[in-house]
Amino acid sequence: MGNKWKILIIWNLKNHTLRFSDLQKKMHGVNSNTLTSHLRELETRKIISRVVFPEVPPRVEYSLTEYGNALFPVFDEIRIWGIHYLECEGMEMKIC
Repeated sequence: MGNKWKILIIWNLKNHTLRFSDLQKKMHGVNSNTLTSHLRELETRKIISRVVFPEVPPRVEYSLTEYGNALFPVFDEIRIWGIHYLECEGMEMKIC
């Protein structure tokens, strides 16, 4: 995964199919080149799917693949670990 943008792309596509512009609006601060680069990499890794509709202007939609959706249990475990870690901050970890 490697960086915040890829995780945010995946998170924003959870239960949604989005066009490039809609995805960019949800991801404040990402520029077009960065978003395009990360979308291409995630598509190459089969985490997202890209559908191009033969229209003028062309419409492109992104969604998660089954493989991409399989990441959410991992994200949930990381979230649970993070909550536990924050509750234990300042204490000895063996007490938690």
